[in-house]
Amino acid sequence: MVTSNQFGLSPGNAFIKRFFDICLSILGLLSTGWIIIIAWALSTLETKRNGFFTQRRVGREGKLFKVIKIRTMRDTPGIDTTVTASGDPRITPLGRFFRKTKIDELPQLINVLLGQMSFVGPRPDVPGFADCLSGDDNIILSVRPGITGPATLKYRDEEQFLACQESPDAYNRDVLFPEKVRINKAYIKNYSFKRDLYYIWKTITG
Repeated sequence: MVTSNQFGLSPGNAFIKRFFDICLSILGLLSTGWIIIIAWALSTLETKRNGFFTQRRVGREGKLFKVIKIRTMRDTPGIDTTVTASGDPRITPLGRFFRKTKIDELPQLINVLLGQMSFVGPRPDVPGFADCLSGDDNIILSVRPGITGPATLKYRDEEQFLACQESPDAYNRDVLFPEKVRINKAYIKNYSFKRDLYYIWKTITG
């Protein structure tokens, strides 16, 4: 079933999406929990900090929540940007492996189970992006942010792409973010559960 709604998902689609998220996040945590624990322990040893990294992100209706990931970077003096490009000196050797295999994203299953995220949707942004949307663009805040989605898949090599830019921060703000907003608006306005399954499949299969 497809819905075209300028205000977000229909109640029926929202219920099906949330029910699916709960079931799949429980299954995911049961099957990958051991991977998360091992990755957390290795990251803790490598970075000398808690292997779980949390950061404030903008969620549904503009509410802030803490996204949970495996820590993949060390603090580096003089670098405080939230934009990460490939070759970033803050990324640890194990962190590169975790990011390449998406193991660092697995703890977000907890965010999904708690209702802060969904499997599919716009990626959750740090404050200063999604919370500054206005007009028709606000439809993005009508849904939970996702682990994957059409914009995430299109820019799955974003780090490598940003590494080629003279100013990654400016390019992300002026070019990538507006394009992601356009893609995510289309996803919400033409939502279907079948497409969610497709995006999850494409994420798993690469």
